[in-house]
Amino acid sequence: MKVSELAEKTGVSADTVRYYTRIGLLVPKINAQNGYKQFNEQDLKRLLFICHARQLGFTLEDIQSILSESDKGSSPCPLVRSVIENRMQEVKAKLDAMTALYGRMQQALQDWAAMPDQSPCGDSICHLIESEPRKECCHDTQA
Repeated sequence: MKVSELAEKTGVSADTVRYYTRIGLLVPKINAQNGYKQFNEQDLKRLLFICHARQLGFTLEDIQSILSESDKGSSPCPLVRSVIENRMQEVKAKLDAMTALYGRMQQALQDWAAMPDQSPCGDSICHLIESEPRKECCHDTQA
């Protein structure tokens, strides 16, 4: 099957199939007659596996390691368990941080409910934000 057929059967875009092929997650045969990549049922199963793993939070790097273990004939299950346990800890920490942010946002809205709007002046940009007590200096890691 062609890239477009594989994409349609799995619900991913043709660009995703091409990308996974480019980085080596999929290794289709090349049709000697026309030079097109030719995907088979094994490639379909592999792509479906990749999709399921992505839905569970595995990175493409994780998936490459899992596929590599499987391709060598070794059970990837210990690796899968280890990676998902680590990923769960990361997700829990992010969830805790987001829960704390949500609480600060709720409190800010409550605090601001009775405060009037004000135009910026030389000493203030937005008095609502500036009225909030500073808990710690922000270290913006997002550009």
